[in-house]
Amino acid sequence: MQASISSPLPVAWYPALAVLTVAVGLMLTASFFIYEATVSTRSRSLAKELTTAAVASVFLGFGSLFVLLASGVFV
Repeated sequence: MQASISSPLPVAWYPALAVLTVAVGLMLTASFFIYEATVSTRSRSLAKELTTAAVASVFLGFGSLFVLLASGVFV
C-alpha cells in the first residue's frame, strides 16, 4: 500500500506565502522598470537587467502557485 502524498509546507502557510512572494516579485518588477526608465541606454548593464528580471519572474511564478493553492486550486 502506498503512503499518501502530502505537502512539504503546512497548508495554513499558503496565503502568507502567496502575499509575500507576490509582493517581493512586484517590488522587483517595479525596480526593473524604474531602472529601465531612469538609467541611460549607454550605462545599462545587461547582467543586472537579466538578474533582476529572472529573480522577479521566479518570485511571481511561486507567488501565482501559492495564490492558486491558497484558493483551493491544487495544481
